[in-house]
Amino acid sequence: MYFHSLQFLFFLTATFALYWAVHRHKWARLGVLMGASVLFYSMWTPWPILLFAGATAINHLCIKGIRRFDSQGARRALLTLSIVSTLGVLCAFKYADLFRESARALLEPLGVAVRAEPFGLLLPVGLSFFTFQALSYVIDHYRGEIPKERTYFEHLLYLLFFPHLVAGPIVRASHLIERFDDVPSLTAEQGGQGLYRIAVGLAKKLVIADVLGSGLVDPVFATPEAYTSAECFVAAVAYSFELYFDFSAYSDIAIGTAALFGFKFEENFNRPYLATNLFEFWSRWHISLSTWLRDYLYRPLGGNRVSKPRALFNLMVVMGLGGLWHGADWRFAIWGLAHGAMECGIRVWWWVTGKPPKEGKVAMVRAGFGMLATFLVVVLTRVVFRSPTLEHAGEMYLRLMEGSMGLANVSTLVWVILAVAAVSHVTPLRLFHQAGELFVRMPVPVRAVVLVAVGLGVRHLASVETRPYVYFQF
Repeated sequence: MYFHSLQFLFFLTATFALYWAVHRHKWARLGVLMGASVLFYSMWTPWPILLFAGATAINHLCIKGIRRFDSQGARRALLTLSIVSTLGVLCAFKYADLFRESARALLEPLGVAVRAEPFGLLLPVGLSFFTFQALSYVIDHYRGEIPKERTYFEHLLYLLFFPHLVAGPIVRASHLIERFDDVPSLTAEQGGQGLYRIAVGLAKKLVIADVLGSGLVDPVFATPEAYTSAECFVAAVAYSFELYFDFSAYSDIAIGTAALFGFKFEENFNRPYLATNLFEFWSRWHISLSTWLRDYLYRPLGGNRVSKPRALFNLMVVMGLGGLWHGADWRFAIWGLAHGAMECGIRVWWWVTGKPPKEGKVAMVRAGFGMLATFLVVVLTRVVFRSPTLEHAGEMYLRLMEGSMGLANVSTLVWVILAVAAVSHVTPLRLFHQAGELFVRMPVPVRAVVLVAVGLGVRHLASVETRPYVYFQF
């Protein structure tokens, strides 16, 4: 069940009505959310629910032990068990065939036999997001940052809550499970803001992301040799906008949906293509993942509180693993390591010259060049991210370097949507918030009609097939 489907709108309406009918009773309202979450996920395939429930049971028992034992060794052992078991599930279902193929390529030339047949395990939708959120919850208990032990039911619901389960954002305990005891409330303004975010997400997905994907990105990346260098470059730019508007659309709808049930999720994007360097880009892009990697990987490794060579090593580890998190293919790790290498270069430059000033005319000019350079780096490295194989990415890069001109295959509709994407991305957030306030001031029935009209209207405007969200594959 996709967020941008009419089926989801009916599902959300029914769940909303049931939830608020029993909202004063904790277990009744949580039961509604659990039932809705299981049903929502089961629309794809129900069996991973058992996998998630089993993994959560192991982690829940580990949390109980962590909270009860005084021995640091015992607590550390339970934390290790939780991390190993949770990552073990992720590795088995997502990376088993990658590791098998890699071992085969390395060992068979040495005469060591390696299983030839793929394991063929189906990757459960949302497993990567489930894993990171599950790990953070156990680690936060170990660190003493969770004030209260919860029941297994609450623990499982925290992980399965349907707005964020499939493609994030990665939600911290303080924004969800720690609110389970509070009797929820929903003002007309809060409800209107939630509906507004859902409407914005639908427009981003159907009007911008899907049109760019089907109208230019997919055909060019499928056969780059059939297009000019200029068309390949425009397709690479279009892909970066497609990816942003597709993923941020999911986050918008998740944030808006959670708000309708009285929960506040943190923002997951902050106009990332206005970043003036790669560090700033990653502080604006997929914020919940970036902060997770910072808090649960980079800082435990020592962060930048260690020697300079070790700090650079830590950065490469984080970016490499962060890249590999996106998919069971070494090209994702290469993409992450490329970003890591460039970030290391920036950090070394700052160590030598100092960070650039942020005020004055010279600073403005440098910021403009930095913004353009950062955007180009993001666009060009994403060729590896989007291409099905490294060889295919190489073909795309060769085509880009040929220098052939001509843009005959870029339709007027694609140019218009690209312009809309660029303008909307640089539009001040103040205008975005003002539009939301205008929406909130509309009468409730009018807001509901507007939401349905937007959902149906943009689908008709887009005139493309229903496309899954890009991050579903991760």
